Amino acid sequence: MSDFTTRPEIRGTFGVAASTHWIASAVGFGVLEKGGNAFDAAVATALTLQVVEPHLNGPAGDMPAIFHSAKTGKTEVLCAQGVAPAAATVEHYTGQGLTLIPGSGLLATVVPGAFDGWMLMLRDHGTITLREALAPAIGYARDGHPVLPRVANTIAGLKDYFETEWPTSAAVWTPNGEAPAPNSLFRNPDLARTYERLVEAGEAAGGSREQQIDAARKEWREGFVAEAIFDYLKDAEVMDVSEAKHRAVLAPEDMANWQATYEPPLSYDYHGWTVHKTAPWSQGPVLLQALAILKHTDIANMDPMGADFVHTVIEAMKLAYADREAYYGDPAHSEVPMEHLLSDAYNAERAKLIGDKASLEQRPGRVPGFEKQADAYIERAQRDFDVGHVAAQEPTMSHLTEKRGDTVHLDIIDRWGNMVASTPSGGWLQSSPVIPGLGFPLNSRAQMFWLEHGLPTSLAPGRRPRTTLTPSLAEKDGAQLVFGTPGGDQQDQWQLVWFLRFVHSDMNMQQCMDAPLFHSMHFQGSFFPREVKPGEMMLEPNFGEAVIEELRARGHKVTVAEPWTVGRLTAALREADGTLRAAATPRLMQAYAVGR
Repeated sequence: MSDFTTRPEIRGTFGVAASTHWIASAVGFGVLEKGGNAFDAAVATALTLQVVEPHLNGPAGDMPAIFHSAKTGKTEVLCAQGVAPAAATVEHYTGQGLTLIPGSGLLATVVPGAFDGWMLMLRDHGTITLREALAPAIGYARDGHPVLPRVANTIAGLKDYFETEWPTSAAVWTPNGEAPAPNSLFRNPDLARTYERLVEAGEAAGGSREQQIDAARKEWREGFVAEAIFDYLKDAEVMDVSEAKHRAVLAPEDMANWQATYEPPLSYDYHGWTVHKTAPWSQGPVLLQALAILKHTDIANMDPMGADFVHTVIEAMKLAYADREAYYGDPAHSEVPMEHLLSDAYNAERAKLIGDKASLEQRPGRVPGFEKQADAYIERAQRDFDVGHVAAQEPTMSHLTEKRGDTVHLDIIDRWGNMVASTPSGGWLQSSPVIPGLGFPLNSRAQMFWLEHGLPTSLAPGRRPRTTLTPSLAEKDGAQLVFGTPGGDQQDQWQLVWFLRFVHSDMNMQQCMDAPLFHSMHFQGSFFPREVKPGEMMLEPNFGEAVIEELRARGHKVTVAEPWTVGRLTAALREADGTLRAAATPRLMQAYAVGR
């Protein structure tokens, strides 16, 4: 298997750009070719992804980025995860008869975050103008792009629903009453005009490049964009997955008072690599916790395609994700015992829980002073086990229905050593109605909150939902690596498998990406209806029958996916001598890495 690869690993010295859509990757590399840096390229790439993958992300969605600046020498996190509105209280939602926040519609909306995040990056770390950054997205929205079959099929499946329940969405996604044919040119003139007006507002403000970008940000949160959003929301009451109509709680003050921010990453050392992740307002630390557990196993000497490897990684994931559910949340609002969760002593004990058989229990660790949170998770998971909710609305992959959302990812490195990894998401066309005149919907990230008090993930005004979005940056002996994937709860699982193979095998980046992937569904899901599936896992069939049967013999409930359907990883690496490398998954036939 280590000799197999679907495509070459990209190598060069000038720059590399990888993303989950070939058009966006080409846009990003085009910015590098014109003299822009990795931050400029990331912004142009991301805005283009909003146009060509509208079922996976949008301007009003969410965006975490982890990046390294060659100028400052610092690695930082940019958090563009919007917070819960001031009126988003547990009592407001339970007063409407809800026990879970719906996974679609207007009640699930938090403050839109993605656009402001990208503008903050462009202002502080980019070099190109506002117009140059938005030009590719404007062009593809105005003049059209070949719509992905997946997007076309998603729209076709929702056509009747849009016409009946979300007519503003029907106007954008089914122009002239018809869903777009796969690979036909699809245009979104309203979105193109929204971007154009933001550029015009910035330029009309005059002043420096930075002042123009700030003017566009202000226009977004207080000008015509905000006005259009709240003109619609003041009367809108729309159907959602709860099979009832609800109104939004988002208010003008929520949007006007929020801006994206910077913060330090959370870091952990593993076999010579220092791995940087987002804080526990995301699920990012689960990758670090899994590494901390696996450090106390013989994982480095296991066959990366063998049953021992899969079993050990799956069991470590179960333990790390149990802690995610018990302890993670917005650290600005809740105390998260992260130092304890990453300590050697704690993880040495956690590793002892990995036996020869698959665990069917939820086993969060017992952290002194936080035992009630562990007990609450066990009780919650038991309560929600096989409750028979409606079909899940979580980001997922091609082996599940195309009517569900997912995410995008990008990794970019320039010749100066600047690098960005980002996993934008939210604002899915299938999860919320389009705002009239703007060409995009709002997000549905509030579904990750719980409607009960006393938890780090309880719904509360101003709190960030504990998102699944989780880009990665790692470094060793002068080399630096950025990587990530879409996939909801699977993001850190697929990244973990890829990273372990990259660190411990002789496979290159692309070979590690082409190798078969797997993930667990054992723990409580992050998305409505928050399903729990004890012992269940999914893997690709090219592990072979012997591995699959051995895993079943160990007690794993194995679902074999369709070939080449699990994971959407991309990655980029800068060696200590300046050599650049990049790779992108062949799965779904969308992602691409380019460079020279």
